[in-house]
Parts: sequence; structure tokens; C-alpha cells
Amino acid sequence: MTIFVDELIVLVKEIFISLLPLLIIFLIFQFIRLKLPKEQFLVIIRGIVLTFVGLVLFLLGIKVGFIRVGELIGQTLGTLDHNWILIPIGFLLGLLVTLAEPGVRILALEVEKVTGGYISRKIILYFLAIGVALAVALSMFRMLKGISLWYFLLPGYCTILTLMWFVKPMFVAIAFDSGGFATGPMITTFMLALMVGSSAAIKGSNPLLDAFGMVAMVAMVPIFSVLVLGVLYKREELRIARLEKQDRLKEEKEIGNANSISHSLDR
Repeated sequence: MTIFVDELIVLVKEIFISLLPLLIIFLIFQFIRLKLPKEQFLVIIRGIVLTFVGLVLFLLGIKVGFIRVGELIGQTLGTLDHNWILIPIGFLLGLLVTLAEPGVRILALEVEKVTGGYISRKIILYFLAIGVALAVALSMFRMLKGISLWYFLLPGYCTILTLMWFVKPMFVAIAFDSGGFATGPMITTFMLALMVGSSAAIKGSNPLLDAFGMVAMVAMVPIFSVLVLGVLYKREELRIARLEKQDRLKEEKEIGNANSISHSLDR
């Protein structure tokens, strides 16, 4: 209980200091320029208060429970004889945590809305979730083998830069935003704590070198997965265009044959 109260007091102070400048700027604009009606002004103030309460509760839950649970699970799995099981477990947890990530769902919804349904919300969500799951699984593999992060990031970003030339510009923009949305609070708290706990429990592993770097992987692999989706979309469009061209040529040929027969009959 003491830990809970201590964390609560610290968080209340930190979040109040963080939100205070925004509140002051809003109030200055309200009285100098905006001059919003009283009802609208009160709605915004209520929203700011709810934001304050929500952030306190969210971060308190993360610090008191979420991070501790991740570390404990990681330590338990890291002490197993067959600790390679961290790889499939990391994949599964990465998949589930991403599907629960609010920011990723918002991104998927906005993409579907802006593209008018051209890119389905479910498709972008599943590709992002698979991308993050692969990133976590690769991070677990890197931690177990002690491989340098450079061997993943350098070829990964070189591949991404190459794929950028083969997709539509909108997929490039969506892909790089996806990397930022994927590294949301769920991933950067629970999964990172899991990695640190596992690395600390594995003999010969250094958490500073082997556990950290997972967020960089999570930021990179979803970019790759969305660009792959862009390549698949482009291939499908080319296939449809090719089929339409074949149908058009077939129709023109049939019309040409019909005209030839008509001319022959006229003679």
C-alpha cells in the first residue's frame, strides 16, 4: 500500500507539471483571442481534468502492476532450461499486445477512413500486429544468441529503403507512421520489461546490450510489413489492369470480327 501511495503522489506531481503549461497557454488564448462560450469552455476544462485523471491512473497501473508483471514473467521464462521458448512466447505476446494497443487501432481506423475503404482496417491491423510479433521474436532470438543490433537494423532499413521505390507514396507515409504507433505504451512497458527480466535471468546475458534495442526493432519491422502490404496491393492492381486489358482486347477483336462478317455479307 505504501508503494502505491508513494507512486501516486509522484505521478500526480509529474503529470500536473506536464499539463500545467498547456492549461496556461489555453487560458491565455481563451481570454485574449478565442473567447469561447462558457459551455464550450467548461467542456474543454472537463476534458483536461479527465486527461489528468486518466494519465495518473494509466501510468500508476503501468508502474505498480504492468512493468512488474512483465519482469516477473521474463525472469521465470529466462530461468527455464529450454529458454528458446521465449521466441514463440514473444511472438504470441507481441501479436496480442499490438492488437490491444489503442494507438494502432486508431491508426488502422484513420487509414480506412481516409482511403475510403481502399485499405481495410483489419488488413492494416493484422499486418502491423504480425510485424510487431516478428520484431519481438527476433529480439528474443538476438538476446539468446547475443547478436549485435546492427546485424538487424542495417539490413532491415536497407530493405525498407529499397521497398519504398516499389510502392505508392501513401504506403510509405503509412508505413513510417506505423513504426511510431507500434511503439506505444503497451509495447514499451510490458514487452520491454519482459525482455529486461528475461535477460537478467539468463546466464551470460547483459540487459543493457541484449534487452534494450527491442523498441528499435519494433519501430522498424512494422514499416517493413506495411511496405510489403503496399507491394501486394500494387501487384494486385497490376494483375487487375492486365486482366482488364485482355478483356478489352478480346472485346475489340470480337467487334472487329463482327464488322468483318458484316462487310462480307454486304458484298
